[in-house]
Formats: sequence, structure tokens, C-alpha cells
Amino acid sequence: MDNKLMLPTGIEDFKEIRTDGYYYVDKTALIEQVLDKRSKVTLFTRPRRFGKTLNMSMLRYFFEIGADSTLFNGLYISQNAELCEKYMGKYPVIAISLKGVDADSYTKAKAQIIKIINREARRHRLLLKSEKLDSFDKELLTQLLSRNMEEDTITSSLQELTELLEAHFSKKVVVLIDEYDVPLAKAYENGYYNEMVLLIRNLFGNVLKTNDSLAFAVLTGCLRIAKESIFTDLNNFKVYSITNTEFDETFGFTNEEVRKMLVYYGLDSHFEEVKAWYDGYRFGNADVYCPWDVVNYCEDHKENTNAELQNYWMNTSGNEVIQHFVDSMNDPHMLTKSELELLVSGDTVVKQVDEMITYKELYSNIDNMWSTLFMTGYLTQRGKEPDGRYHLAIPNREICDCMVRRVLALFKSGDGFSNILSYAEEIFGEPFDRDVIITEELRS
Repeated sequence: MDNKLMLPTGIEDFKEIRTDGYYYVDKTALIEQVLDKRSKVTLFTRPRRFGKTLNMSMLRYFFEIGADSTLFNGLYISQNAELCEKYMGKYPVIAISLKGVDADSYTKAKAQIIKIINREARRHRLLLKSEKLDSFDKELLTQLLSRNMEEDTITSSLQELTELLEAHFSKKVVVLIDEYDVPLAKAYENGYYNEMVLLIRNLFGNVLKTNDSLAFAVLTGCLRIAKESIFTDLNNFKVYSITNTEFDETFGFTNEEVRKMLVYYGLDSHFEEVKAWYDGYRFGNADVYCPWDVVNYCEDHKENTNAELQNYWMNTSGNEVIQHFVDSMNDPHMLTKSELELLVSGDTVVKQVDEMITYKELYSNIDNMWSTLFMTGYLTQRGKEPDGRYHLAIPNREICDCMVRRVLALFKSGDGFSNILSYAEEIFGEPFDRDVIITEELRS
């Protein structure tokens, strides 16, 4: 492994990966595709750990004034010299991520959002010395540097920052908002959803609607929250979800990309194992792997090829979705054990999917339950009926392993448990250790 590039485990900054000797799977085609579609506001929805934050970082380093072109040397986008000449380093950029907003009260969550705004305002503090801004403009920026913002200041902050940047640079502004819906998810879990929806709606409404200083905006998230009016009345707004064929290879690793990485780290003989455990997702027309899983697998196995397989994706955050899935098995109007047996056996269930539900509706009925499992990556699609219903399946061994363990909360012995495990063992061609599973579940 001498002189090999390091694996970017947990690193989501594009510049750090490109300058500090980390392995990078080239996703710069995203830049070309974003410019080709060129919606005023674009939202990408993908499950967690599929490279959203790294892609947003890459967009920032490409578009922002002062861009270092050497970061893109040898990458796909560098072949398009005309596009690079026209767009690279040509825009002021506002780039924020809301993925860290995680609080048990609205007051605490709002304080976290203020810190995020503070951080981005500090990144642009050169505006305080701008000869193109008057004292009133600079006072506005000073307010965005304060930890004591009123709610009106919070909701107008990004819009005001775009106006200040345009005034200084005489260029319209690119706005990048990563994991836009994390504050909504955490608010729903902790009982302050209505307050957070209002804050996010007003914050986004001001910066994304009728903002003359906006060049274009790109957002990422897990769900599209359509019914809460967050994105209503937006001109030229486009959503690309896991069902769209456009951009289907820009989030997640393809077979070719995974093979190339495994060969590089001397793990080419492990391809089938990696495929069984971490492949199986269908985005549009593309079969993709979870990048987090593949990077961690290579990290664990490049020095020890016999290292134990891990459930990386499921160990990265809470499992609220899968817990609701298991709890629903107690309700005869929701999930049935026979449907779970179908899924674990490698079969599919045919279900309607609604991609526009709100967090309040995620678990309110059986249709929304299936939609939630699908959009958050616990299920994937294996085809579509003429009436629009999807054939849903468990994507891989990793997710199956998680589901088998979690259903033990319902039945830790007897025919139901044995059937579930037998189906799982048959499809994956290897046994589950029943004693280990029961012991681990009893500890949880």
C-alpha cells in the first residue's frame, strides 16, 4: 500500500481531497449537467451518505471567484475548456450546510442556524472594506456576524448577503444549500416542527424567490417538502430525485468506479463481496453503490483483506425510519410479516410512492411508510408498473442485515424469526449467526 492515495473517510471538502493526497471518484460531470439544465433553483434528493456534501463542495470550488483551476486538473470537467473558461471562478458563492442542525428545542436549533449564517458571513467579511458598499450596507453585514439575530434578520440574511455580494462584485450570486431538510427532520422528531417550517420557508423564500441578485441555486436533501409551501411560487424550479434518469450517476458510485477503486487498492478479487453488501441501489437508470460503504470497506481491507465485514451505513446515525418500519408490524393496517418475508427473501412488493410527502406525514399511513423507506434508502426500485407503482426491494445484504436484526424486537424466536432468517440466508448464500443476532439485539 506504499505511495497509494489515502482514502477520504469522512472528508467532504473537495479542496482538501484534491490537495492532500486523497482518492477522488470523479463526479465533475455534475458541473456540466447543472449548467446544461440551468434551472434557477435545482434540488437534488438522495439518501444520506451518497456524496451530496462533497458534490456541493466541488460546485463551490468550481464556480467561486478566485477558483483554483489546478483542483480540476485531470478531471472530466477540465476537458471542456470552453465551459471552464466561461464559468470557472466567475461567481460570488454563498455555500451553507444545514446538516449540523440537531437540537431538542427550537431555541437551540435557531441558535445553530445563526452560527451557520455567522460562519458564511465571516467568509465574506472582505465586504466590510469594500469601496462599493456604503455604511448602511456594511451595517447589514455586521448584523449577519452577530450571534444575537432577531428572527427577521435570520430569514432575510441570505438574501441580503446575495445583494451585498452582487454590489461588490457586480456579478449575480450562486447559492448552495446542502442538506436543507435536516432542520425539519430534527424539528419533527423533537416537537417544534411548525416553528422550524416557518423559519425555513421564510429564509428560503427570501433568497430563492424574486431575488434579482440570484444567478442560480442548488440544494440537496433527503426529501422534497412540497406541501409546506417551502418551494411554491419558485420560477424555473426543478427537482431531481432517485427516480429521475437525469443526474442518475452523479451521486453514488457506479460498477466501473467501484472496480477501479478496488483494483487500485489491491482488492479486485473482493468485487462480488462488495457488490452483494453495498450495491443494489437503482437511481433512474443507474445501478449505484453507497460511497460511504465502499470507501470504508477499502479502508478496512486494504491492509487486512480478511477484515470482518461491517454495516457502515446503518452505524452512521439514528435508525428512526427502520424503527417505525418495525413498529408498524404491530398494526394490521400497516406492514405485515408476510411482506417483510417477501422483502428479505429477495422478492419485491409493488407499492405506490409519493415523493412529495411532508415530515408530518412520513409514518401516517402505509403508503407513506413505503415512500419513506424508498426515499431514505432502505428500499430501492426494481421496475415500475404502467399505473406508476414501483417494485420495491431491499437493495443489498447490509440493509437486509439491519432489518433482520431490528425485527427481533417483535419476535426473537419461533416460526416467524426462523422464516425471516432462513430467507435471508438463502438469498445471500451464507448463514446468519442466530445467537449473535439475538445477543446484540437484546443489548440494544
